[in-house]
Amino acid sequence: MLLGLSAITPPPRSQDAHETLLEYPDNRLLIDLCGEFDRNLAQIEHKLGVHILRRGNLLAVVGSPEAQAQAGAVLNALYGRLEQGRPVDAAEIDAAIRLGDLGAEAVPLDEQLEMFAAGHYEIRTRKKQVEPRTEAQKAYVKNLFTHEMAFGIGPAGTGKTYLAVAVGVTMLIGGHVDKIILGRPAVEAGERLGFLPGDMKEKVDPYMQPLYDALNDFLPQKQMQKLMEEKRIEIAPLAFMRGRTLSNAFVVLDEAQNATTMQMKMFLTRLGEGSRMVITGDRTQIDLPRGTASGLADAERILDGVRGISFNYFTAKDVVRHALVARIIQAYDRDDGAAG
Repeated sequence: MLLGLSAITPPPRSQDAHETLLEYPDNRLLIDLCGEFDRNLAQIEHKLGVHILRRGNLLAVVGSPEAQAQAGAVLNALYGRLEQGRPVDAAEIDAAIRLGDLGAEAVPLDEQLEMFAAGHYEIRTRKKQVEPRTEAQKAYVKNLFTHEMAFGIGPAGTGKTYLAVAVGVTMLIGGHVDKIILGRPAVEAGERLGFLPGDMKEKVDPYMQPLYDALNDFLPQKQMQKLMEEKRIEIAPLAFMRGRTLSNAFVVLDEAQNATTMQMKMFLTRLGEGSRMVITGDRTQIDLPRGTASGLADAERILDGVRGISFNYFTAKDVVRHALVARIIQAYDRDDGAAG
């Protein structure tokens, strides 16, 4: 049984030194918690400014009371993951620390770390298990399962497309839909690439590569290739959707900020019986020609309040890609605010 942060608290060793002992009864899990050569403990020490010492099946956390409390909460949450058979790696540790250190407007640490426990919105795919890490992601995943059309809007690295593809794979292998259709506007990101050689697939694949990457995370390579050969998974530019009725399918439009208003209307009206649609985009990364309105912004305005459609919004606090990505986005947001 996992003891709380104050379960064993001996007297301080000196006037300015504080120590909290945490007991972890399963030595095998404790070894995984510490990591090879205690690298996991070293990562927590470096990020939180504490010292962590191993004493049998106890971990002693030394530092300021605030740092002790945060380090203890992180260790307890990660140990809880191990008890549930879930892995603990550098990315999970970074997320546990970062998502609990978001400033005054953040969700309290204990609530943030509860997201690592098993929840109703856990996504199981053939290759890995995926779970939302922040409250915004949990609400988004819930809406992906409960709404026929869902919008995910926010900066890069917040898991908008990744979680949508994971849900799509889950619904496909569970027999809830017959196919997955993933699309993107084929718009160059501020560059002029010129003529691309090869057949149509070779021309558009560079634009679609992020979608292939997401699928590769959730499906074995051979199964993915077989499903694509059978047209049960399709990856295509947005323009290829025109004239189709997409029935019994899980459909994702990625980078939707680069769809024009007419393209967006065309796409949204492809929805057929038994299908789900997900539209993801980042309003700060529009690559359309100057003066061309973004269909994503128009859809937000026009469809607000329409029954059956959900909108979920993400911020830099929801970035799970890398801690530095969150700081980059915050820096750009501050600059935009100052310019405005």
